[in-house]
Amino acid sequence: MPGAISHNAALLLIDVQKAFDDQCWGNCYRPEADANIGRLLDAWRNTARPVVHVKHDSVEPNSPLGPDSAGNEIKSFAQPHYGERLFRKHVNSGFIGTDLEGYLRREGHDTLVIVGWTTDHCVSTTARMAGNLGFKTYVIADACAAHDRQSHTGTTIPAAAVHEAALASLHGEFATVCTTEEMLGWLARHPASASG
Repeated sequence: MPGAISHNAALLLIDVQKAFDDQCWGNCYRPEADANIGRLLDAWRNTARPVVHVKHDSVEPNSPLGPDSAGNEIKSFAQPHYGERLFRKHVNSGFIGTDLEGYLRREGHDTLVIVGWTTDHCVSTTARMAGNLGFKTYVIADACAAHDRQSHTGTTIPAAAVHEAALASLHGEFATVCTTEEMLGWLARHPASASG
């Protein structure tokens, strides 16, 4: 656990889009995920730390995340503010087919705090690449969400188990997994004026 989160640590919002409220995805595990994303977003903005958005523009036919679908829109509470970068992706990783890595390196953002949808897909894939690329990476466990998944044997894996397994695979290998309260506590103890 870090002693401080630097002033230049970027909050990276992954696919906080309306489509994920659609029942087509099946059972979802997301206790307070959107609320916690909103709390972290407010804290980042209030301390003038950098915020970066990634949005999924699906190329799959009839996807609720397609560019022309209403579900493609970023949820109202997470709409980018002036000066906050938005990257559009077509695959799971926010780094593939975008200038996300180049932007982060040019701006000196060596630490990422990742939230969003979904824990086992785009959050996990982006966090894994971030860790492999050398970024100090945090994933906020209760600011992410997952859905039930079907295994290769046809077994339904409950969303809560999918969520926990994805986080367990990330923690200590690609990222540090922590909670919203832990992250907000670190920010409170190390305000922007004292951050390195």
